Amino acid sequence: MGTYADGAPCWVDVMLPDLEAGKHFYGELLGWTFEDTGPDFGHYTNALRDGERVAGLMPKHDAAMPTVWTVYLASSDAAATAARIREAGGQVFVEPMAVRDLGTMLVAADPGGAVFGVWQGGAHQGFGAKGEPGSFCWTELRTRDSDRVDPFYQALFGYRTKQIGQAGGDFDYQVWAVGDSEGDVVAGRHQMGADVPADVPAHFAVYLAVPDCDEAVATVRRLGGTVHFGPHDSPFGRLAGVSDDQGASFTLIDPSTTVGERPL
Repeated sequence: MGTYADGAPCWVDVMLPDLEAGKHFYGELLGWTFEDTGPDFGHYTNALRDGERVAGLMPKHDAAMPTVWTVYLASSDAAATAARIREAGGQVFVEPMAVRDLGTMLVAADPGGAVFGVWQGGAHQGFGAKGEPGSFCWTELRTRDSDRVDPFYQALFGYRTKQIGQAGGDFDYQVWAVGDSEGDVVAGRHQMGADVPADVPAHFAVYLAVPDCDEAVATVRRLGGTVHFGPHDSPFGRLAGVSDDQGASFTLIDPSTTVGERPL
């Protein structure tokens, strides 16, 4: 799909204790096929939909690591981004690291504790397809600390922002855009309210598109996953929050089935 603007989500992957079980779950759920990069890359596995790379699966080499999806935000200069992360109050956990000729990655956390990746593309720029059934279509930062994280991401990527709902109110949501076009919205930020259990950490939620959310939820249950909420309708699609059978959480959405007017 070419290069990605700085700050745009360009890749997602999931870290799992059992790679083969993950391939079975996501293959059944989303129709993915898989491409193992081999022992030199720790058997990092690309997920493909109709021959295009759409996500990655990574076996855990340390049981203490979380079972979790990670979003990578594009950068034209990973080293400079790492410096800005520190200057803005974030932490860098994995320093900029070249992955042969594929690109350069780092892993960091914002001041509210949400972990994210940064990817400077080389031979691998990121998603081969997105916004289609069986691929990534959206991400939002879910945080309890918008007063600190909003200026952090503004300093990091210079996002243009638009407030949806009342800041500090029951629905406090902000969308982030890159570039100069109204169509360049790339992600969102949701201030978690009192209704979200206190043990839910700040995180980037990964939305994966499906052609039928109800059918996908039934498949999650059949495969041993967990349904946390939904399916329910929204102006952006019918959606449900789920976890796979190893505990990695994500959101399923059918963007073609919408109810109500979009607030954008």
